[in-house]
Amino acid sequence: MTDADTEADLSDDSLADTALHEAAANRWLTLEGLSNLRDVGGLPLKAGGTTRTGVLLRSEALNHMTPADIRHMVDVVGLRLVLDLRTDREIAEFPSTAVAEAGVEIAQFSFIPEEGRELPEIGEDSDPMVANYLGYLRDRGPNVLGAVRRLAAEDTGPALVHCAAGKDRTGTLVAMVLDAVGVEREAIIEDYALSATRIEDMFTRWRARTGEPVPDADELDRHRPRARAMAEVLAVLDERAGGAAGWLLANGLTENELAILRARLAGA
Repeated sequence: MTDADTEADLSDDSLADTALHEAAANRWLTLEGLSNLRDVGGLPLKAGGTTRTGVLLRSEALNHMTPADIRHMVDVVGLRLVLDLRTDREIAEFPSTAVAEAGVEIAQFSFIPEEGRELPEIGEDSDPMVANYLGYLRDRGPNVLGAVRRLAAEDTGPALVHCAAGKDRTGTLVAMVLDAVGVEREAIIEDYALSATRIEDMFTRWRARTGEPVPDADELDRHRPRARAMAEVLAVLDERAGGAAGWLLANGLTENELAILRARLAGA
């Protein structure tokens, strides 16, 4: 995908300004076995300053990582914790065994029920993914809380959160964390939507291993995260819970844990 393609993908969905888009280029990490790996450091905070680098990363599933990738993440990045948001079935099919064997702690917090799922009702004009994202909070609220609480633990080192493609479940959790620590709303939405620029790369990698053709452009577009979906989810949280921080506190996160999370990511 060219820079021009990326620019078009972002601007078509009314994403953030050029400064935010250019800053995002410095947050991508290039590894052999991952396409959608980036740091959430360097994002602007409402109170001034930016989120800290090297604290929280996000990616797709880790089963394609090479030994060199794993060594880099452990020895250079210092990765100590992985939050896996996938189901038992997904983990059984695509395990992260090599990462665990390298000494990285892997904690599962599945965001989707193993069997059956009735999505919450949303407005007729809403992006269809809004129901999915709000469904994570309704159906797997304790796991959403548990994942955030793990990031707020005193002994947590550099951490990475992932699901299958690193865009929907991962995007929802990361957006909630960023909102809770005070990142500017526009930057949260931009970070979420950046995964749209890596969809083709991921499908190319996955299909190369199976011999299947890469989906056509229309099919790829159906998999791309759209900024308006996360904007609506965050607006719903604002209205119903006083933002992500309000939702987390109402569901069991303590003020002390929130303060630790903010200190870790926002340095305040």
